[in-house]
Amino acid sequence: MPDGGEDRVSMEMTDEVLRSMEVGMAFRDYNGRISSMDFHRASNYLVTASDDESIRLYDVANATCLKTINSKKYGVDLVCFTSHPTTVIYSSKNGWDESLRLLSLHDNKYLRYFKGHHDRVVSLSLCPRNDCFISGSFDRTVLLWDQRAEKCQGLLRVQGRPAVAYDDQGMVFAIAFGGYVRMFDARKFEKGPFDIFSAGGDFSEANVVKFSNDGRLMLLTTTEGHIHVLDSFRGTTITSYSVKPVVNNATLEASFSPDGMFVVSGSGDGSVYAWSVRTGKEVSSWLSTETEPPVIKWAPGNLMFVTGSSELSFWIPDLSKIGAYVVGAK
Repeated sequence: MPDGGEDRVSMEMTDEVLRSMEVGMAFRDYNGRISSMDFHRASNYLVTASDDESIRLYDVANATCLKTINSKKYGVDLVCFTSHPTTVIYSSKNGWDESLRLLSLHDNKYLRYFKGHHDRVVSLSLCPRNDCFISGSFDRTVLLWDQRAEKCQGLLRVQGRPAVAYDDQGMVFAIAFGGYVRMFDARKFEKGPFDIFSAGGDFSEANVVKFSNDGRLMLLTTTEGHIHVLDSFRGTTITSYSVKPVVNNATLEASFSPDGMFVVSGSGDGSVYAWSVRTGKEVSSWLSTETEPPVIKWAPGNLMFVTGSSELSFWIPDLSKIGAYVVGAK
């Protein structure tokens, strides 16, 4: 990675900074598309899952791949860090009886199998506050789990493909499907949703739902290529963007910048777009020769986002393109 980590942290994210962003580092040694990735909240680690049936652990600060673990028997689809920086939960692609697994990357050992789903898991979110997590599946169920038990702790039935997410405090989780987002109190989910929000009349299938870091905003993407930003307290739609729809069971993923002021998203044509939440306007776009949307994640507290397609790319500001830095250059 290029130098300038201190600059990246201290610089404020602006339209100009976002427009300057470009790939600073790429890993091109994948033999399949990256299907999922996650940043650890309190370390410099990034984990990826790929269609080449590998799970890879990266040290972002040093731009190195620390470990590659193959999951040839079960395949790997979605992956999330637990609170521990070398322990992950991942969903398999082959066989649904034990479709979720707790894996130690340190010694490549399965610590637990989670039994309950009967079809592919399409959404996974870990609670930042405790050892609970939720998963949504094509079997039209959302299951609630405790990492310490192989049987689920709760079951919610849905009418469609569910997208699930905890908020940053772990007190609330959202389930999106069928044009609506249902909000649950994590401590008494069995009482049903305490609020239901409309996705602005967009009834296409939900792909991804997630909260901004401060919990005030929610992001919802759909298969039709719509990206909605909602007020997570009132349920009102603040702004919506459109990209090319996705095909072939691909997932349209978008991500908030750490301050919640910008959204970056993949597109059904493989491109990456960025918008301002405040103005609703497109800030920048980066075209691609890919044909499916990349998975996309913003690094916590950093002026960097990562895209995963047939390669893993780290996007950082190019300081030479930013006026204040050019003027001040020696």
